[in-house]
Amino acid sequence: MENNLLTQALAKFFLGVIILGILIFLPAWSLHYWQGWLLMGILLVPMFVAGLVMLAKNPDLLRKRLNAKEQEAEQKTVVKLSGLLFITAFVVAGLNWRFGWWVLPDWAVWVAAGLFLASYLLYAEALRENTFLSRTIEVQENQKVIDTGLYGIVRHPMYMATTILFLAMPLVLASPFSFLIMLGYILVIAKRIKNEEKVLEEGLVGYAEYKKKVKYRILPFIW
Repeated sequence: MENNLLTQALAKFFLGVIILGILIFLPAWSLHYWQGWLLMGILLVPMFVAGLVMLAKNPDLLRKRLNAKEQEAEQKTVVKLSGLLFITAFVVAGLNWRFGWWVLPDWAVWVAAGLFLASYLLYAEALRENTFLSRTIEVQENQKVIDTGLYGIVRHPMYMATTILFLAMPLVLASPFSFLIMLGYILVIAKRIKNEEKVLEEGLVGYAEYKKKVKYRILPFIW
């Protein structure tokens, strides 16, 4: 069973590597786009290590993270919009580097890379605290409300981490134009959170009370 899970995880990982490489380097029309290699490194190496850790320590969590088939119609729209944003942002970043429209200085790229890695740690902590985190919107068997740690500060720390991660990506690629495109992710994640909280409030005991206790969704004192 675990061998099947490993095979599935590796297949998805390497498919992701290929697709990401195409989206970054084909528009740039060069393998000398070092910012693209930097992004692939800081994105894929921690992802690979995290996958191995989950396989060893919590295979059920890895299985949930690999399942991307949404049941909610509204979330299917969110997934499509997110995919469109990513594809557009990566293609524009490659074209931006190729034609030199507006390329960020190296120091800004490295600052964005540091922010990206810090957000990755935040993401990992959210996964550690809440083993019910799946990639789809659902109420799982025996699921309970988590209200400690990061979940005592905001209701969706994973979305807080991914928002920072996704906004840092175009900056690592040295493309302000792609950053402007990725700002649309804020609207997409707001739509996802609205639907997710509706599903959780209807199906998860104690979630309505949790919403009253922890007032902010992803940004303390703001949202």
